[in-house]
Amino acid sequence: MSEEIILDIKDLRTSFFTEDVEVKAVDGVSFKLPKGKTIGIVGESGSGKSITALSILRLLEHPGKIVGGEINFKDKDLTKASDREIRDIRGNEISMIFQEPMTSLNPVYTVGQQIRETLKVHQGLGKEQGTKKGVELLELVGIPSPKKRITQYPHELSGGMRQRVMIAMALACNPELLIADEPTTALDVTIQAQILEIINDLQDRFDMSVIMITHDMGVVAETCDYVAVMYGGKVVEYADVKTIFKEPKHPYTVGLLNSIPRHDVDVDELEPIRGNVPSPNDMPKGCRFAPRCPFATDLCYEELPSLDKVSDDNQVRCWIYSERWDGDPEVKVNGPERTS
Repeated sequence: MSEEIILDIKDLRTSFFTEDVEVKAVDGVSFKLPKGKTIGIVGESGSGKSITALSILRLLEHPGKIVGGEINFKDKDLTKASDREIRDIRGNEISMIFQEPMTSLNPVYTVGQQIRETLKVHQGLGKEQGTKKGVELLELVGIPSPKKRITQYPHELSGGMRQRVMIAMALACNPELLIADEPTTALDVTIQAQILEIINDLQDRFDMSVIMITHDMGVVAETCDYVAVMYGGKVVEYADVKTIFKEPKHPYTVGLLNSIPRHDVDVDELEPIRGNVPSPNDMPKGCRFAPRCPFATDLCYEELPSLDKVSDDNQVRCWIYSERWDGDPEVKVNGPERTS
């Protein structure tokens, strides 16, 4: 039986317009998310991960604008939805946990006031009902003494508790899709593990679909079913999580994996990816990873490869797997080597 697709993004393009210059932050992104599953969107800062998420919810600030493509959520294209329709969908059907809870929570309102406002706007609950539901939500995400915490201000809570509050607010209306943008940033390892466990448990309980945006491949391994690797505003590899870790195809994906420590392999030192992410307003002509790729040929610098299926489980944007590539024959046969 085929999986039900809750989100189908096709050729999404989002640009920022400044001084007659179009900066293509997201440039032709496509992926599908089955109901109840998690997709990880990974890549270095500046790859377009967060802009993709903000585009889904139509939360782009001026001068950002969706300039093409489709965002099909339960067969409704959100790029064509009215402002009223998208406001009804936000919070109710799609919620988002933002990267830094201290800047996302209002410092002059208590936790309870902010949760009640969410419940009032989206579900029409009054103060008493909202407070009761708020306490239940704080308890659900593992906050001790929820009746006390709901009366406190954000600065009175630890970073881990603030992140739990953000999760509680995101889950207030039982959304079908949760977008988590770097939900464990700036948290210590123990708290990170607790936050990820909470999200996994709540996903199982409510059959939510999740988009996990992160630069941490460890988070991907722990939480995701599918992975979209982004670079320079484009998806360069898409596969299920087991394939990404066992048989990565794109040199960038291999580079990301080689630059993180592993407990099962002894190496003298980690292997970083050389160079820097290109600026969105100064992208290379051909493959956007070519200036940093150890396998790049003239073809890679001249033409941008398409995202093609190279196996039953993997799509890759790389000339290595094309008949036109004339680089090292061993690399063509075996792919880039994972060294760590």
